[in-house]
Amino acid sequence: MNTGSDGFGGGGATVSEEPRDRGLGSKAPEFIKSSPALHRGWQVGVFLVGLAVVGLGVLLLPLPGPGWLVIFAGLAIWATEFVWAQLVLRWTKRKVAEAAQRALDPRVRRRNLILTSIGVAIVIVLIIGYLWRFGWQPPWRIQR
Repeated sequence: MNTGSDGFGGGGATVSEEPRDRGLGSKAPEFIKSSPALHRGWQVGVFLVGLAVVGLGVLLLPLPGPGWLVIFAGLAIWATEFVWAQLVLRWTKRKVAEAAQRALDPRVRRRNLILTSIGVAIVIVLIIGYLWRFGWQPPWRIQR
């Protein structure tokens, strides 16, 4: 794997690299990569923007909103510059594809459908039992 002269994946792909490492490394424009100081500044900027997006995603996790989607967007921002983020993003994409493939398995789909049906039936029975016992009365107005 090529890590470039700065040790952070800043160099482009070389001919001697393994095929699986093709495309790893900095996606910065060539004029930025030509100056080490400018490239380092670019990397710091990309890191800070990615950190802000990942931080926002972490804040959104307990709130209603696309927390994980925002975290993966921050990781994608980091992946434009850092090899470690590119590898994590590739691993994540591979795991999501495997999970999607497993979900399409007819046995798994049948099991999920059965479990969902049982859960819905239990909820319906509970609602019917509540309505039979208390009527259309909201729970906070029930008199004992």
